[in-house]
Amino acid sequence: MASETPIAAPLTAADVLRGTCRWLVRAGVAPLAEVPLANGRRADILGVDDAGRLTLVEIKVSLSDLRGDRKWPDYLDYCDRFFWAVPAGFPLADFETTGFAPARTGLIVADRFDAEPVREAPWTQIAAARRKAITLSLARRAAQRVLAINDPEALGALLA
Repeated sequence: MASETPIAAPLTAADVLRGTCRWLVRAGVAPLAEVPLANGRRADILGVDDAGRLTLVEIKVSLSDLRGDRKWPDYLDYCDRFFWAVPAGFPLADFETTGFAPARTGLIVADRFDAEPVREAPWTQIAAARRKAITLSLARRAAQRVLAINDPEALGALLA
């Protein structure tokens, strides 16, 4: 019986999230996953750097999800730069079309262990009042997540 080469499992959104967050940390951005926004959307990753600038990352692991996504422009008002993040081996041609605003968006290719930007995202500047509101919300959500890990009972009292 011939030995078979195992087939690697496809990368998941969790894999892309992990690798992308590692790159963001190295780039000086403190990332948080699954962040609700005031417009009812949810950022896959939202992070803040030392200057208070906000980076938002939208993860895609399938072409059908990418091509069917009509909501992504709703994220642009909540960040100073926007990246797409995809798994290694993902077809990148769509990201060069006008529908995905290559002049306004960056592109990251990630695996389970790391990520690399293949196109940097340009910095824009959101309104100061919006930045403050988003940053305060992000800080509170991060603190609550840490508290939930360290003392879940205390979190219940906080939210009551």
